[in-house]
Amino acid sequence: MPEVRLVGPNGEQVGIVPIAKALELARESDLDLVEVAPTARPPVAKLMDYGKFKYESAMKAREARKNQAHTVIKEIKLRPKIDPHDYETKKGHVVRFLKAGDKVKVTIMFRGREQSRPELGFRLLQRLADDVEELGFVESRPKQDGRNMIMVIGPHKKKAEAKAEAKAERAARDEAAAASDESA
Repeated sequence: MPEVRLVGPNGEQVGIVPIAKALELARESDLDLVEVAPTARPPVAKLMDYGKFKYESAMKAREARKNQAHTVIKEIKLRPKIDPHDYETKKGHVVRFLKAGDKVKVTIMFRGREQSRPELGFRLLQRLADDVEELGFVESRPKQDGRNMIMVIGPHKKKAEAKAEAKAERAARDEAAAASDESA
C-alpha cells in the first residue's frame, strides 16, 4: 500500500501514513493534500490550503519583481569643441547617473570639417572616462559610427546598491536635520 510522509498544516511531522489515511485527514481538516517532495522516499505530502499557498507565493514573486532594479542607459551628447564649463556640467550629469547605478552612453557629434579629426573626439571621451573612473568603467571603447563617436560607461555599483546607499544617506540627513531642530 503506497505511503507518504505527512506534514501537518503548521509544519509539524505527523509521520508515515497510507495515502488513504492522509486524504481522510485532509478532508476532516478541510484542507488540501499537496505533494511537496515527490522524489523523496517515501514522498512528502503536506496538509495546506492550496489556494492560499498559491496566492501567497504569487504575492512574494510580485514583491520580488517590485524590488528588482532596472538598469537604465542614460545618454549624454557632446561636441568636440566643448567649452570647459560645459564639459564640467556634462561630466556632473555623468557622475550623477553613475552614482544612481545607471549606465551612460556618451555620444560625440561631429559636424562638417570636425569629421576629419576623430582623434579630438577620442581624446575627449578618454578624458571623460579618466575623470569618472572611480565611479564607472568603460564598458565599450569609443567607436566611430558615421558622424558620431560612441562610448558606454558602466557603474561600479549595482543599481540596488546605489538605491540602498541613497536611502541610507537620506535617512542620515533627515536625522541630522531633526537633531538640529531639537537643539534650536
